[in-house]
Amino acid sequence: MDRLSYPQADSLGFVPRLRASEFHWFFVQGVRAVQNGLFIPGASSLLNGIEASLRFTVAQISNGGRSEEPSAHKVFSNNLINDAFHLGLPIQSLAFPNENDFETKLATKKPNRVDVEIVRQRNNICHGNIWEYVNEELGSENRFFTPDCLAGLADTLIQVTNNWAESLGQFRTKRGL
Repeated sequence: MDRLSYPQADSLGFVPRLRASEFHWFFVQGVRAVQNGLFIPGASSLLNGIEASLRFTVAQISNGGRSEEPSAHKVFSNNLINDAFHLGLPIQSLAFPNENDFETKLATKKPNRVDVEIVRQRNNICHGNIWEYVNEELGSENRFFTPDCLAGLADTLIQVTNNWAESLGQFRTKRGL
C-alpha cells in the first residue's frame, strides 16, 4: 500500500479490532506519524504497540482475564514471544515478510540467541541504533541518515502491525478479553 493512500485516523481498524486502550493508540498514532512522514516516531510507536499488546495480553491471561499492569521485567524479547506462544497467542503474525526462520530464531537460547526480526528492530530503533539505515549511496565518506531512511521499515511495520492486530483481535475476542 502506498504510504499516501493509508486510510486516515483509525480506518485501519485498530480500535475496534483490539478494543484495548492500553495499547491500540500506539498503532493509531504510529500510522498517523508515518502518514505524515514522521518515520522515527512512527516506527517507534508501532514497535512499542506490538510490545505493549503482547505484555498486556500475556498479563491479562496470566491474571485470569483481569487488566493489570504487566511486569516491568517482561519486556519485548524472544522469551516474551515464546511465553505468548505457550499461552496460545498467534505469534506467527509477528514474523516479517520473508522471515522464514522465525520459529528457528525463537528456539535459540543464550549465548547463541538470535532475535526474531521484530525484536531486533524494536531494540535497534527504540535505542537509537540506526546504522543499518544510514544511506551510503554516495560512498562511505559521504554517508548520511535522515528520517526518510526509515520509510521502508515503517511500511513493513504497518504491514506486520496490521496482520498482528487482525490475529490478536480475533484471539482476544475468542478469549473474552
